[in-house]
Amino acid sequence: MRVIMQRSVSMMCVGGTALLLLSGCGGASKSSLSVDRSSSVVVIDAGHGGHDSGAVNSGKKEKDLVLQISQKIYKECKNQGYKVYLTRATDRFLTLPQRTQIADHKKADVFISVHANAIANASKFSTVEGLETYYLQQTRDARSQNIAARENASVLMGADELSKNVILDSVLSGPKIIESHKLAIDVQNNIMGHLDRKYKQVKNGSVRPAPFYVLVGASRPSVLIEVGYITNPKERERLHTSAYQKEIAKGVVAGVGRYIDNRKKEVGF
Repeated sequence: MRVIMQRSVSMMCVGGTALLLLSGCGGASKSSLSVDRSSSVVVIDAGHGGHDSGAVNSGKKEKDLVLQISQKIYKECKNQGYKVYLTRATDRFLTLPQRTQIADHKKADVFISVHANAIANASKFSTVEGLETYYLQQTRDARSQNIAARENASVLMGADELSKNVILDSVLSGPKIIESHKLAIDVQNNIMGHLDRKYKQVKNGSVRPAPFYVLVGASRPSVLIEVGYITNPKERERLHTSAYQKEIAKGVVAGVGRYIDNRKKEVGF
């Protein structure tokens, strides 16, 4: 039985500072073309590209896979009536500022970066799997730190450690983090809801915090989706089928819709 996260906000005190705690929101979003999405703007970022292949396994490159999935998310957004933009529509490399500036220039309501996961330990290729959605936050979890470090390697090339910490610390507070957490929960739950209806034993890697720098620059709710492990044979095969990619895309867009609808109820935008 899958435990579906419910959205709620509560308070706790750490070192005299009040912190907002958020837990998720479950259930598939009601997808309906009767809802006017024309005022909502979505920017989809296909990770890596050009000389940066991302993870590579069995001849499959992360940069190609995530572009295919991003294009399907783009198409699904268009079908639902959103204004939607891709940071890259071809095999080209974009710097970190270029990716996030597109989101800000287009005045995006949400920014979604699409990636695929991998591990180096070949003995664990068949056991490590799962789809995860990340939002920007520091974490002590070694696994999340390692995944973020791999994805950050190309976009932070040349930056010293002090610069990296200044960049990250400057955004790790305020409403963007809270809203990004809500968005991550809605996206993750709806992707899993779509996949579970058609595929058996898709592992829910859940929603996780991690210091992904591609999420730093966009001044709006932002998440990074690790669609699965291309080092896992079963998951790699599924990820490279059009039908599986389409279900991921439908889930992403349903999650975005749920987030936007809830946000409008809360404050309106």
